[in-house]
Amino acid sequence: MAKERFVEVYNQGLVNVVKIIVDTETGVNYALGSHSKMSGTGMTVLVDADGKPIVTPIN
Repeated sequence: MAKERFVEVYNQGLVNVVKIIVDTETGVNYALGSHSKMSGTGMTVLVDADGKPIVTPIN
């Protein structure tokens, strides 16, 4: 079975949902947020205080 490209590492909320998604090839972390399933969803790269992407080490 192939390794999943994106994995969810954090999930918060039932209606107003925030998830942290990690790209298993690059290690880059993304924040995914949605507000009541009818309002839409947004996704963005998480960055540190210097504006650099947050990267999780990949084994």
